[in-house]
Amino acid sequence: MVSQRSEPLHRSPKLRPLNRILVNVLLDGLLAAVAAPVARWLAAPQDGLLHPLWFLVGGAVTLVVSGVPFRMPQQYWRFSGISDLISIAGASIASSALFSFILCLFGFPLPSTTFPLIYALVLLVLLGGLRICYRLAYRQALRKAGQHKIVLIGVDTVADLYLRAIERNPAADIRVTGLIALGTNQTGRRIHNVPILGHVEEIEDILARLARAQRLPQSLVITEPTFRGVGLTQVLNAAALHSIAVLRTPALTDLTPAERVELRPIPLEDLLNRPQVPLDKAGMERLIKGRTVLVTGAGGSIGSELVRQIALLAPERLILLDHGEFELWQIETELAHLAPHVTRVGLVADVRDEARIEGIMATYQPALVFHAAALKHVPIVEANPAEGILTNIHGTRVVADAATRHGAQAMVVISTDKAVNPSSLMGAAKRAAEMYCQALDIQARTSGNPKAMRCITVRFGNVLGSTGSVVPLFKRQLERGGPLTVTHPDMRRYFMTVTEAVGLVLQASVRGTNGVCDSSTDALLRDGGIFVLDMGAPVKIVDLAKQMIRLAGLRPKTDVAIQFTGLRPGEKLYEELFHGREAPVPTDNPGLLMATPRVVNLDEVTLAVNQMTSFARKGDVKAALHVLALLVPEFNHNPNGEIRSGPS
Repeated sequence: MVSQRSEPLHRSPKLRPLNRILVNVLLDGLLAAVAAPVARWLAAPQDGLLHPLWFLVGGAVTLVVSGVPFRMPQQYWRFSGISDLISIAGASIASSALFSFILCLFGFPLPSTTFPLIYALVLLVLLGGLRICYRLAYRQALRKAGQHKIVLIGVDTVADLYLRAIERNPAADIRVTGLIALGTNQTGRRIHNVPILGHVEEIEDILARLARAQRLPQSLVITEPTFRGVGLTQVLNAAALHSIAVLRTPALTDLTPAERVELRPIPLEDLLNRPQVPLDKAGMERLIKGRTVLVTGAGGSIGSELVRQIALLAPERLILLDHGEFELWQIETELAHLAPHVTRVGLVADVRDEARIEGIMATYQPALVFHAAALKHVPIVEANPAEGILTNIHGTRVVADAATRHGAQAMVVISTDKAVNPSSLMGAAKRAAEMYCQALDIQARTSGNPKAMRCITVRFGNVLGSTGSVVPLFKRQLERGGPLTVTHPDMRRYFMTVTEAVGLVLQASVRGTNGVCDSSTDALLRDGGIFVLDMGAPVKIVDLAKQMIRLAGLRPKTDVAIQFTGLRPGEKLYEELFHGREAPVPTDNPGLLMATPRVVNLDEVTLAVNQMTSFARKGDVKAALHVLALLVPEFNHNPNGEIRSGPS
């Protein structure tokens, strides 16, 4: 083994900074030695350029001395910027003044009264100019033919930082060849000598022009974190025509080394054209803080996000109820890190177990109950109809009745767009649960008892990334190389991020528990109104599949196939948020709509629920479905997955 003592001195890491400083001192001194006679000649041309050696040495020494306070010896020439030039200017002025003072002190007359100024300017030009030339030469040397060429979308602070980071990173195999503006059209201007090619609305024309000139980049990189929705989709579609990947830079708040700005894939949720809805955070905190809150289905996609957001609102105690042990363990473990100060209780329980739910309600007496427990996978419920009825209908009734008996202020029920004109047993069961909760809420709001439990129903469509949904399925299929399986080319669904959906659920909870005098929203609530989240426009599943393929840097049908498998039992091509007799009504809260009430008397729906529960427990599915069809007359069962017409 070679001893460290045998390493050459010039390779010692400790000596490298010293070597760099000595080189800077020698170079700056040499430039000052050249600057002194040049400045004297410019001040008095008649004296010529020949000067004694001491004159050159004096210029060098005075600059070295003057440069120390301005940290000139420590400068990195290849990173020279404005601050370095300011330091050089200060050192040049100080050196000129000191040199002129020494000349006068020793009785040497100044060549002219302008000599100090001329000398300072010559020093600034030589010292600053050489550094700039070195930096430009260094940048040019880094531009290799094989570099990954990119175009930045966004002329903003992040774009500026990204350009600077590339300049400073010798290992970066990236070259920015153009910029595309998001705001005002700034075509023709340059940033860091990189041209602005046009506006993002002209993306197709810009890429076509680059293709004709054979200057297409390998990637488009988005620098603006708020750029999403329709505009992002347009960029992805244009990039797909030329097989160009689309990436994103991280947010400025992400702590990464300044010299390494990493590019990231575009998250799927950015494609949703969904502006941030302002939420009543203060109202949510007043509703939750200091209270005992129970969440059923706490380990599911919606339930777990409810738990996360509720925990951050400082409840006194958070009761997590789920039928699955593993799911419950997962969310408890996460909550221990997210909100360790919140007292939490994890309970394994079945919402269909009346005695168990009654005991939990009696023990903990929650002020608020969020009911997210349900069987939601349509084909599985079709294959297990009795379980679907018992969980989605009977289970909802069990939780609602127990919460009412034990003084809960409100119960919030999570419903689904599949409850509207249902073609599946799952959807019809959720509609029956809606009807029971509607009737219960009407009774509470018209009883004259201000402490009667409010039963608030919130209906919405699919959430991105939920367990068993199409997005995780597509991701797994992409990892295996495809194909991506889509049931039908015309299938459409509503989508929302789970974070946004749950935020609006909490918003609806606040609005449903806090009445406003003479409010049309409250009038609808008294009549059994249901909150419906504003989901925007439905998305074709095949388009979603194509976009996920493109986000992976691949080409649909060329690199990854899309396979159509046909509708599954209970499915339909489209989902709806409102029944034909449920005219959507805006509320006084953005992001929340209300369905015009369609209600059934509480005694009538209770009788139907009792009958369905009894038949389901006996295994008489046919009789149970018959009662369900009478309760939900719009139930048009599609057990074989037949293609049926829908809205265009």
